[in-house]
Amino acid sequence: MKKLLASLALASLIAAPALARRDTPDVQLQKLLAGRVAGKPVSCLPFSRASDSQIINGKAIVYKFGGTLYVNQPQSGADGLDDDNILVTRQFGSQLCDVDSVRLIDRSTGFPRGFLILGKFVPWTKPKAAS
Repeated sequence: MKKLLASLALASLIAAPALARRDTPDVQLQKLLAGRVAGKPVSCLPFSRASDSQIINGKAIVYKFGGTLYVNQPQSGADGLDDDNILVTRQFGSQLCDVDSVRLIDRSTGFPRGFLILGKFVPWTKPKAAS
């Protein structure tokens, strides 16, 4: 039993620095958007053109449309966002809009973890080079 406790204590000491180095959600978002400029928020996006999405834990969902990143900070439920979640979007029509809801499903268990209501989508683009 003493060996087991000692092993667990050692494992927690080894894992602690790795956990401590994880960036905060704000820092993660800043790194993702570095070198980009925010545009005017929009209410809807043509969801079929989205090529990728990324969850920023407890903060936002970032949708990729070509070279533009659209950041959505939900109106409610953002605290439940976790990069281990699967996003199940319920949309009305062909567009993803700021009134649509997203269910959060745990990736490993398949159990529901909550839901959120999307907010406005803020486009972030790289500025064009001056000629």
